[in-house]
Amino acid sequence: MTMAKIGATAKGGCNRQALTNVDKKGRDLFVSDCKAIGCEILIDEIGNIFARREGTNPELPAVITGSHLDTQPTGGKFDGVFGVLAGLEVLRVLEDNNIQTTHPIEVVAWTNEEGSRFSPACMGSGVWNGCFSLDEIYKTRDRDGLSVSHELTKIGYKGSLPATPRPIKAAFEVHIEQGPILEKSNKQIGIVTGIQGLRWYELSLTGIPCHAGPTPMEDRQDPVQAMIPILQTCFDLARENGPWGRATIGDITTHPGSPNTVPESIKILIDLRHPNAEVVERMDSILRNSIKEICATKNVDYSIKENWRMEVTTFDDLCIDAVRQSAEELNYSNMDIVSGAGHDSLYVAEKAPTSMIFVPCENGLSHNEAENAKPEDLAAGANVLLKAILKVSS
Repeated sequence: MTMAKIGATAKGGCNRQALTNVDKKGRDLFVSDCKAIGCEILIDEIGNIFARREGTNPELPAVITGSHLDTQPTGGKFDGVFGVLAGLEVLRVLEDNNIQTTHPIEVVAWTNEEGSRFSPACMGSGVWNGCFSLDEIYKTRDRDGLSVSHELTKIGYKGSLPATPRPIKAAFEVHIEQGPILEKSNKQIGIVTGIQGLRWYELSLTGIPCHAGPTPMEDRQDPVQAMIPILQTCFDLARENGPWGRATIGDITTHPGSPNTVPESIKILIDLRHPNAEVVERMDSILRNSIKEICATKNVDYSIKENWRMEVTTFDDLCIDAVRQSAEELNYSNMDIVSGAGHDSLYVAEKAPTSMIFVPCENGLSHNEAENAKPEDLAAGANVLLKAILKVSS
């Protein structure tokens, strides 16, 4: 709740977008709290913060945990933040009880997971992973023309540590579910086995603008007439590949956007998801073929660009087992679950054994100022995180 005061919105949420002055204040609070319990603070070139509690054998690879502190423009108090502060709480418990681990433990706050100010999302973990070029990301600009490099320097978090993985034994991320499944199933802990695959498309349809009154329907080259069956194809794909298939139309923009003119062009943003890699590929193929056929039938030109893809991620069996055993030993109701959203763990999992822990959120709401979670569920997630870390770090 203290962190939530930084960037607090009138509707009870948070607006703490990456590399803003309020992001700096949130980072400063986290760093101050970590230093108060004796952690070493390491900041890398993309601004990822690592709070390190040394192990009895500093030469061993670290166990890491964490998430992100940045939010959506109309975000909530818990998305990402819970994972960072639960990691801090683990370190506090270890310190308060004089518990020494053999392996070092590091709590990480990744830079710009949300991608709301600077695109792409999961920027800090993506650079660290090597998926994104540091130099290219430095040049990335927001809507006001300000670059990542400039803003990192401005807030004092452009570090000197190379943004590359150091030896890691295991990685954990605890997070609110951001969906309704745990709540509907009356389960307190989600044992996350992996992350859905995702495709983001930018589809452009182009016809011929003409007057809405004099032009008969059959004589039009109207991109809207192509758009409607294409959108239906998207939703059919999600339904036919249920229960995990997902289709979202995030934005539709027409030009010129006049009520009495058939549009010349339409831009549509499409999001398709599924946890099975073969199904994702099949959905992609069907969508592309359908667009081609529909546009030919409607005499409309098109172009489709893939803006981002998130491959299906399967988490590490030993890390998953550590979470499952911890939940069982603590007598928390639990179930296996696949993450429908992307997380920094997507990129971490490519470099280290990884798993995630979910706790319910009220009505499944996230990316929403009304986002909420019960204190007892948050505590349960932190307890499972503590126990799982102790299993792999001693």
